[in-house]
Amino acid sequence: MDPIRTSRLRAPLLASALLLAGSSVCAAEPDLETELRLNAMIGDTETAAGLLDQGAHVDAPNQFGKTALMFAVEGDDLETVALLLSRGADVNARTVAGCTALTFAAEAGHIGISALLLERGAHVHDRTRSGWDALMIASRHGITDMVEQLLFKGADPKAADREGRTALMQAASKGETGVLPLLIEGGADLEARDKQGATALLIAADQGQAGAVETLAGLGAQLDAVDALGSTALILAVGHGHVAMVERLLAMGADPNRQDREGTTALMEAVATDHAELIDRLIAAGARTDLKDDADRTAADIAVQLGHRQAIARLAPKASKTP
Repeated sequence: MDPIRTSRLRAPLLASALLLAGSSVCAAEPDLETELRLNAMIGDTETAAGLLDQGAHVDAPNQFGKTALMFAVEGDDLETVALLLSRGADVNARTVAGCTALTFAAEAGHIGISALLLERGAHVHDRTRSGWDALMIASRHGITDMVEQLLFKGADPKAADREGRTALMQAASKGETGVLPLLIEGGADLEARDKQGATALLIAADQGQAGAVETLAGLGAQLDAVDALGSTALILAVGHGHVAMVERLLAMGADPNRQDREGTTALMEAVATDHAELIDRLIAAGARTDLKDDADRTAADIAVQLGHRQAIARLAPKASKTP
């Protein structure tokens, strides 16, 4: 490749790296600490060592509180991480958003680096501003080895973020089935509830994660648990049109006639959200067409009120047969 063209291509990349490390591209040259963060980011361990020898402060952060150690962790650079720790880097330094080197390692899935950080005293209970600790992050990404590692080091599987969501709920929301048994074995509460009153199983159903629902039910989670509004997993799945999830829940024995706090059943929810393709499935599973909600409406009444023609067509013959 033309060396002049190569130089032109690399210039914006270097400028971007300098900005991330905390330097202005307008400055004549970056200070030692900015250079340290830059070289930690790009994995130049030798240059980073030289900068430390020149007096660069190992924990000097950029404007977001991010240190050279955190940049090295993000870059999956075990050698530079080891160097910085050997030179006294604070393993528990925090960014403005409350992130630590360990939470960065969990986000990126760096098992070897997280092991080193834990060996050097990283706090497993430290949380980001949103309330996430390393275990919640690793669980959300389905990093089973790191989940085991963190649990062994004393991470709390019952801890919850600002929304009341635990590591189990984070894993369930993303369908990370491999992590779920590990968390339960580690002491996670199957029936813990977030601020909306939802359990891990309800969250999985809401997100259409059929595998997670099946795994959680197999571990003993209540299939007909309800959230703060009285919605069951079946009602939530129907409301989003998760066909495979609805079929699986019905096959597992979910009650199609449970009503939420407003008297809504799964069948009424299918009508209200215009998921007519679920009506026959629900009726075949025993859903009653004569039940009424708190507004004294049957599923057929709701279909007429909303003008949902497919639902009207499917429900009319059933309603006429209701005694």
